[in-house]
Amino acid sequence: MDADSTAPARGDDDEDGGDWGPFGRPLFDDPSARALSRVGVVDVGSNSVRMVVFDGAARSPAYFFNEKIMCGLGKGLAQTGLLHPEGKVRALSALKRFSLLAKGMNVSPFTVVATAAVREAADGAEFQAQVLRETGLKLHVIDGAEEARLSAQGVLLGWPGASGIVCDIGGNSMELARIGNGRVGKRVSTPLGPFRLQQIEGGPKKRKAHIDAMLTAATREIRPAGDRIYLVGGSWRVIARLDMERRSYPLTVLHEYRMTPEGLLDTLDWLATADLAALRGRTGTSAERMELVPLACEVLREIIRLLKPSEIDVSSYGIREGLLYEQMPARLRARDPLIEAARMTELTQARIPGFGKKLFLFLEPLFKGATEERLRLIKTACLLHDTTWRAHPDYRAEACFDNATRANLGGLDHAGRVFLGLALLHRYKNNRAGSRMEPLFRLLPEEDIAQAEILGKAMRFGAMFAVGDPAEAGELRWQPKKRQLILSLTEEGAGLFGEVAQTRFASLAQAMKVEAKVVRQAGE
Repeated sequence: MDADSTAPARGDDDEDGGDWGPFGRPLFDDPSARALSRVGVVDVGSNSVRMVVFDGAARSPAYFFNEKIMCGLGKGLAQTGLLHPEGKVRALSALKRFSLLAKGMNVSPFTVVATAAVREAADGAEFQAQVLRETGLKLHVIDGAEEARLSAQGVLLGWPGASGIVCDIGGNSMELARIGNGRVGKRVSTPLGPFRLQQIEGGPKKRKAHIDAMLTAATREIRPAGDRIYLVGGSWRVIARLDMERRSYPLTVLHEYRMTPEGLLDTLDWLATADLAALRGRTGTSAERMELVPLACEVLREIIRLLKPSEIDVSSYGIREGLLYEQMPARLRARDPLIEAARMTELTQARIPGFGKKLFLFLEPLFKGATEERLRLIKTACLLHDTTWRAHPDYRAEACFDNATRANLGGLDHAGRVFLGLALLHRYKNNRAGSRMEPLFRLLPEEDIAQAEILGKAMRFGAMFAVGDPAEAGELRWQPKKRQLILSLTEEGAGLFGEVAQTRFASLAQAMKVEAKVVRQAGE
């Protein structure tokens, strides 16, 4: 059955009626969400065996535990028809360790899946029985269509609005799946993993003909039409990291890294003559993974030529995240992963959990006319505005920026990361000049940099009323035609509006390039 999704519920409000519209009330205490507090997954692939334990109650996955062993189970499979002998030993050893770890962590549910190598090998069933006998783990061997579905669900977990074609490359196979409207559609599995291609005799020309034949057959099922392609899999991630290296791209976060077909072809040309050993050292890539990159490049070049994508994006989420998504209740799937993750962070790390929402409502008049996408970033910033308070004051602004730009968050592109980071930097610091993060600022246009500064200084000012609800202290009004920012204070607010608050209000008005005006509310 394909993954399903529902529209965000607008009527799912808090009892007091105060909520954030389409984002619904928090679900952390919902029994269906609490059941996902620890979700364990093991992916037994052709190249690696990885165990992940998710702290899964939030909509955006948090990696409580993550360990990978490069076993190479599928090496030589196309030639021998059997799992690689050394790979079996290493995989079994890893699974014994993972079984003991899961018991020690009291992880439940704990799911172990095997993909192309085990399902295609003549001794796959024998290995499956051995794993059960020696570790107690039931190895679920899934077919290519199911592998494609789970990988596509992983993309949807981190990218709820994703629409296009998911392309997941493993050691022995490559899966394609169409996604859109929160659903997984047509999917197909092809024998285009690098281990398989190593067995094609006749050199590059023969491999190209083989790749073209497989992809041509696949496109008849998927029917590409200038779609966005979402790349899933270790070999693709290495190529994307090398693309960053060629471009001197300043933010080396792979999730939602975006490439143009033309730019990626330039990188593939560059890699054809590059010193891969030197690049491996510069990017921290394992030797086992780098060995497969040239063949993965050949496949990617033909994908670009035959599928003619409009854009190529990297997803760090795949089959393991797809298994987490599989277990999420529909109401949780429908939530915005960025907002939910920020809510959980505020709940566990802020000094005054719940103040972020009040701060947003206080500042909302400053952002009339903002797009829905900009508003969700503003909401996220308000939720996170006080979650690094334990950092040393001299480094708090930088810690905020690092947390926003490098956190493992879904639903956040690179420009959004930098916008969020800059806003939080200005929450603690007026001036960004001379910051070591300056190279990342170039990912934003000047207008967005200015807007991030305004948001940061607005939060810096609003935090002065953190003793309760800022609305009880007063309200902000922005009059664009008069170019005035008006602060209307209650009696209590006037008492809180001390020298520091006055300085911060003036700094906000200066950033907005408007006149600051302070008045008392009528009847006060």
